[in-house]
This record gives sequence, structure tokens and C-alpha cells, in this order.
Amino acid sequence: HTTRNIVFTLVVDDFAIKYTNKADADHLIGCIRKKYKKFKVDWDAKQYIGINLKWDHINHTVELSMDGYVEQALLELKHTKPKQHFKGPSKAIPKEYGQHIQYSTTDTSPQMSPQEIKHKQRAVGKFLFYARAIDNTMLHALNDIATSKDTQDTTKAVKYFLNYAASNPKASIIYRASDMQLNIESDAAYLVCPKARSRAGGYHYLSNRSGTTFNGPITVKAKVIKHVMSSASEAVVGALFMNAQEAIPFRKCLEDLGHPQNTTPIKTDNATAQGIVNDTMKQKRSKAMDMRFYWVKDRVQQKQFDIRWRPGKSNLADYPTKHHTGSHHQTVRPI
Repeated sequence: HTTRNIVFTLVVDDFAIKYTNKADADHLIGCIRKKYKKFKVDWDAKQYIGINLKWDHINHTVELSMDGYVEQALLELKHTKPKQHFKGPSKAIPKEYGQHIQYSTTDTSPQMSPQEIKHKQRAVGKFLFYARAIDNTMLHALNDIATSKDTQDTTKAVKYFLNYAASNPKASIIYRASDMQLNIESDAAYLVCPKARSRAGGYHYLSNRSGTTFNGPITVKAKVIKHVMSSASEAVVGALFMNAQEAIPFRKCLEDLGHPQNTTPIKTDNATAQGIVNDTMKQKRSKAMDMRFYWVKDRVQQKQFDIRWRPGKSNLADYPTKHHTGSHHQTVRPI
């Protein structure tokens, strides 16, 4: 608004309003009442688009959850809770040490029935919103199931995922007050998807200007890179490209909300990819890299992004790119 310090988001018929003066919010409500008589106003902001909000105004945090969503989803999918506790949303693939050649995986199991295909589609559709909004530990498994063939191996993966959901039905995510500066962690897993493709991962969150405040994510990316990458470093550059493109509308949105953005840091654990994007490394064998990825180099030179190296152990974008062991899921889930 040109004179009143107020902004709002609208999803179908559900508003979330940010105001500093109650008179401004009353003015907006008064304008709406002129045309629409029946609507509810929740001054405590306890719920928005199905998400429960628990505000702590002393510690400047808000905790998001979707109470009862998982239980209702499992009831609709007719899935019973397992006796065993499942620590991760997917089975970990055993590591083969000392392997010189990395082959792409193939699924040769029998085909699903039409009912099983429908069940898979319903499970992915039902949990995708919940995973994006609250429990991002599910995103890699959902991406893997959605892009896999309609075979019995995928049926087993769906059952494993639903067992994980039933074992961990009450997820929540905490956001802390900050300077609203966008930070990104980026990674990629090479040749982990069907047809010799790779998966990109990203963890986008808001921090203070020094980048020391850790926060819940505003989005987590777990997406298959469409084209076949010729090397691990090219896959990581591809992930940087995808995460940077995702960040452009985030930066614009934050600026429109009154939060000017500094150069956005993007952390990667691949020194070669960092060197290529920052022009600190000469390219020789990597000259065949997809031309689109050099868009990132252009944006780095414009000082929109700052590509930094960070050890793989502390890179949170590694989590949504591949299958992990149950112990690793237990370690990451509280974060």
C-alpha cells in the first residue's frame, strides 16, 4: 500500500497479513467487508493454508506444523502403522568402495498393476505439499518415487516411505527472526537417477547479514537434472544454476517486502565447480559443459551471487540428493 505499512499474501481465499499498525489492518478488513460479508479474522494467526502456527514473541520464533495431516493421509491411503520404527524415508543403497567405473542403475522388476500405479500417484500427491511445507526430509524419497518406473521395486519404495511417515507423524519446523538475507546451500549427486541422470539439491534459508543465524528453509530442492551430465563437477554446476534461478524470484519478493538483499552466498562442496563459476580455474576437459550453466558466471560477475566452497559434511543440500542410512536420517532430522 502506498501510505499504509501493510502487505499480504493470498492463497485462493486465505489471507496472511503483515502490519505494524492495527488501524491499517482494520482498513483492509473494512474494504473487504464492503463486498464480502462472511469471512473470519484470526488476530492470533494460529493457522494459515492448513499450517498450524505457534508464535513465541519472547524468543522471536514461530513453529510450523500440520497436526493430524499424516494420520488422515495414511487413513485415506489405507496404510497401517508398522510395528518397527522406520528412521528414513527410503532404503540406503550399499556403498561399493574401490569401484573405478560408476554405472547407472536399472530397474528390471515386474510391472505394477493399474491399482498400484494409482496408489503411488495418490501417495506422492498427498505428501508433496506436506513435504514442501513442513517435513522436507521426505522430498528426496518423493522425487525418487515420482521419477521411477512403475515397477514392483517402486511399490516397495512407496510402502517404505509410508512406513516412515507413519513412524514420524508429528514433524514441525522452526523459523527465527533474522535480517531476512537469503542464503543457499547447493549440491548434486552424480549418476544416481535412471537413464544416467543426476539429482540437484538445494537448501534455501534466511539469515542475518553476517550469515551466522541458521534458520528453517524457505524451500528445499530435490530435482532430477534433465540432461545427462558428463562429470560430477558439471552436475554440481548444474545444481548451482538451478538453485540460482530459483533464488531470483525469492530475492525480488524479499525486496518487495522491504528487505533489501546483499550478494546472496551460495555454498558448494565441489572446488572445481566453484573455480569454473568464479573464473579462478581454467577449463580444459570441461569445455563441453552445457552453455546454459554459464548464466551463473554472469550473475556472479553482476554480484548477485557469491559462490563459496564449504566441506561436504556441513552442506545441508547433500541430504536431499541421495539415499542415506537410518543413522544419518536420525542425525539430520532434528536440524
